[in-house]
Amino acid sequence: MLVLGTTNAGKLRELEELLAPVGIPCRSLAGEPRAVEVEETGSSFADNAALKAATQARALGAWVLAEDSGLVVDALGGAPGIYSARFSGVGATDAANNALLLERLAPHRGAARAAHYACHAALADPAGTIVATSSGTCGGLIATMPSGTGGFGYDPLFVVPEYHRTFGDLPPAVKAVISHRARALRGMIPALVRHLAPPGFAVWRDGAR
Repeated sequence: MLVLGTTNAGKLRELEELLAPVGIPCRSLAGEPRAVEVEETGSSFADNAALKAATQARALGAWVLAEDSGLVVDALGGAPGIYSARFSGVGATDAANNALLLERLAPHRGAARAAHYACHAALADPAGTIVATSSGTCGGLIATMPSGTGGFGYDPLFVVPEYHRTFGDLPPAVKAVISHRARALRGMIPALVRHLAPPGFAVWRDGAR
């Protein structure tokens, strides 16, 4: 059993879809009485992912896959970055975060609105030892107004140039291939199979069976 180190329903749904072909049963931290609050004190996505995975694994005595991700905007010096979920302050919501992002980027046009999503993942064994890490990114631009109702977070503002559509507009099947989280999780597949796949599951090498 693998525990996904999140209670975020959107992230859980994406992670479950990505891991389904591997045949590894998983659950989230939601409703887990032994789960602990982890203060994200790291200075990077990688630091926070490892901190969350190791801390929850020790508390639960289980394998834990955690990730930390966010939006990096060039014109804002890399903000919101590791503070993406709480960009607009205490009690931040997706709507408030998106509104603040649009406000901060109002003076910028075209290529000056370049941004990328970043995701770092970490897998911890039941003792809390990090046994594997991976990362992924997806480049894009920040739109001048939201579009689409899919996804979560900044997805309605994040335009993927190759598709000329936001993550909020793109079908889940497309996002599952090109997103930062999908890329980070695909990089983790070999380690998950090695440690947790059911007997008889073909070992993945370089992302292929």
